[in-house]
Amino acid sequence: MTVVSPQDSTALTLTDAAEAVATGKLTSTDLVRQCLDTADQHDAAIGTYLARFSEQALASAAAADEIRSSGRPLGPLHGIPVGIKDIITTAEVPSTAQSLVLDPAWSHGDAVVVRRLREAGAVIMGKLATMEFASGLPDLDRDFPLPRNPWNLEHWPGGSSSGTGSGVATGMFLGGLGTDTGGSIRIPAAYCGITGLMPTFGRVPKSGCVPLGYSLDHIGPMARSARDCAVMLSVLAGDDPSDPTSIDTPVDDYFANLTGDLTGLRIGVDLRSGFDAIAAEPTLVPHVLAAVAVLRARGATVTDVRLPYYDELISALLVTNAGETLAYHRPDAQSRLGDYSPSLRLSLPGGTAYSGADYVQAQRVRRVAHKAVGDLLTDVDLIVTPTCFTGALSYAELGVDLSWFSKVNTAYWDAVGNPAISVPIGFTDTGLPIAMQLAGRPFEESVVLRAADAYQQDTAWHLAVPAIIGE
Repeated sequence: MTVVSPQDSTALTLTDAAEAVATGKLTSTDLVRQCLDTADQHDAAIGTYLARFSEQALASAAAADEIRSSGRPLGPLHGIPVGIKDIITTAEVPSTAQSLVLDPAWSHGDAVVVRRLREAGAVIMGKLATMEFASGLPDLDRDFPLPRNPWNLEHWPGGSSSGTGSGVATGMFLGGLGTDTGGSIRIPAAYCGITGLMPTFGRVPKSGCVPLGYSLDHIGPMARSARDCAVMLSVLAGDDPSDPTSIDTPVDDYFANLTGDLTGLRIGVDLRSGFDAIAAEPTLVPHVLAAVAVLRARGATVTDVRLPYYDELISALLVTNAGETLAYHRPDAQSRLGDYSPSLRLSLPGGTAYSGADYVQAQRVRRVAHKAVGDLLTDVDLIVTPTCFTGALSYAELGVDLSWFSKVNTAYWDAVGNPAISVPIGFTDTGLPIAMQLAGRPFEESVVLRAADAYQQDTAWHLAVPAIIGE
């Protein structure tokens, strides 16, 4: 592990960089150039970008510097370089969803979340690698970048927000957008050693995002710290009439709530659910317990809990996602199945194995589990679990089936829709990041972020930078 000095602005947190730009200590142009230089040096090996907007980004940075010099009001992300997962539309290029199948005509203009980032002053750096249609596994034989983990290039950075995870970890941009249907924000955040927040279902509008699971999809921020994610969520959150699943509920001042004080906060810790399905990384539980001790020292009270209906809810998510994914892809799957990647060719027809009755039953399970989790969250305010049970999987370990899915611990929260954040808490014996997740009540992202930020005020795992950057 190499920790880069904060004087190297590509290793700054987004919030530190935003303050430096706002006060004139750092220009947006210099910041963007450093990020572009980092991409020039490392993107060929890591496979973060599908498309880079270098000229447009430098022009946007120059405009941001001119606005600051003129004394005009600045947005919370003024002059800050960010990346966009390539299932979310941008005005610069059509989205591909890293697929040969998606019609370019589907993609037009900025998605709501991209428009909000621009309005907040962000500099859009480019479109980022994903898994095909945010599903399945990497395809080694397609003419797309193969995303690699910057901590070990023989390993996967996680999916499906692969490029966002690796790009933040290496400093190619300071924040980015991911999406999460079964863990696709939190898995790459955990594998790449950064922070990733899945907001409550409906908190952030999804218009302009290629769907995977209509009732499961979330868009959320990925960055170095929880504080960074709080700033980004303040920009992204809020309903929009273009997305009927977005929910009109007040948006908190997430940044102002980062007090560091956890006095009276009740935290439940689950170190049992999911463990019987996989041999967990030996250092995982000690690192989680050490992280919980930090939260306790900040004033939280801690108790052991167990997530209700854990196995049933994972099964319900798989049934739900299979049906909703096939509903979107059926016409293309019937006529162009051979144009999909091997893992999607295998999984899409699997959606036909479930009946309408199976889908309805899965929704009943989700409803029962949602109530049970709500009851548990009257006794505690947050629930802590590992994000994944191992460090990042190697490409040698990945096949074309879903056996890898038992090694991650994220899908439960997609199925109930509660907010959950992944934060780095240490490393495996082989030097791969490991993480915990903190989940809370619906629309209580402020509580989730406050606890994650309090932990990061006393630790530096989120500031660790892969050794490849120091080479």
